Parts: sequence; structure tokens; C-alpha cells
Amino acid sequence: MIANFLRRPVGAVEILADVVRLVGLLSVLVAFIWWEPTDAGVLALVLPALLLPRFIGVHPGFDVVYGVILLVAGWSNVFDLYTSISWWDLAVHVACTGVVAVLVFLLLARLGIIASPRGSDVTVASTIVLTTIFGLAASAVWEMIEWLGKEFVSSDIFVEYDDTIGDMAVGGLGALAAGVALALLPLHRYRSPDARDRRRAERLRVG
Repeated sequence: MIANFLRRPVGAVEILADVVRLVGLLSVLVAFIWWEPTDAGVLALVLPALLLPRFIGVHPGFDVVYGVILLVAGWSNVFDLYTSISWWDLAVHVACTGVVAVLVFLLLARLGIIASPRGSDVTVASTIVLTTIFGLAASAVWEMIEWLGKEFVSSDIFVEYDDTIGDMAVGGLGALAAGVALALLPLHRYRSPDARDRRRAERLRVG
């Protein structure tokens, strides 16, 4: 994973993904100077998440989409879009939970905890179910963070039972859709062990 992180970007899309990460860093500085420290703190929480795709080795296109969605989620808090646009909160929860669920799946697969979504013994159904579960878990964790923020950081953070349940429900739908995409599309850059083993076996047979 360290080798993935240190690897130089190849191609325009990988460079764009690194630019998105740079924008994330600059966002914290801009928010700290021109907005409130709490806004900078929210955007600072996004930074580690922006670095994860680099360590894991994901498809550069997904890397860009993931980073942009997380930045939109962070800046939406700064610009109060969640309260000024009625449907914005749900839309961001759908998109954000979906990409986060995919990244959690790819991280666990990269660590060898679960099988790669492109492995020969992995079914489409299992990929979709696991991704949905990861999304629901991520939604629950996020709602806990919001509650902690309201209790210990700022009472301006909106936390309400119906809102919490609604956010988790649409987050689950986003993760479900993302699971379908993960099952059908190659969203990781690294090659699965199964694929390497098959190629190695084929070379031995040819030799």
C-alpha cells in the first residue's frame, strides 16, 4: 500500500485525482482564513479520506469522483447548503455513502480481509450485499459523529431523529447502487490475487 501511495501518477486522470487531493488541503486553509475554525475542522476531516484511494490503489476515474463528492459534502456544510436547499442533504448522503462504501470494500479487499470484488469466487450478490452493509455502517458512524459534534462542538449542528433515520435510509440506497457498480465495473487499479495466480499458472503450463 505504501508503494501505491508513493507511485507517481500516470495519465491525466491520475494527475487530476492528485489535484483534487491538493484542493482538499487548500480548502482547509481557505476555510480557516475566510470562514470559521469549525468549518476548517470539518474540511480537515475530509483530508485523510482523500488520501485513502492513493494507498488502496483504485481506478483513477473512481478516485476523482470519490474526492469531488467528499469535497462537495464538506463545502456544503460551509455554505449551509444542507439547510438552504431542502433536498441537498439527502442527495449528498446518497452519493457520499455510496462512494465511501465502495472504498471500504476495496480497502478490506486490499488488506485481504475479504475477497476482491473481481475474484473468481465472488458473486455479484455478495458484493452488493456487503457494500450495502458497509454503507449502512458508515451512515451510522456519521450520525454518531454529528451527535458528538452537536453535544461537544456546536449546538448549531442539526440532529433530529427523523433526519437521522432518513439520512441512514438514503445512505443505504446509495450504497446499494454503488454495490451494483462495484460488482459490474473494475473500480480498483490493482489486480486481484486470483488473476495473478491464473496468469502464473498459465505461464507454467506454457513453459
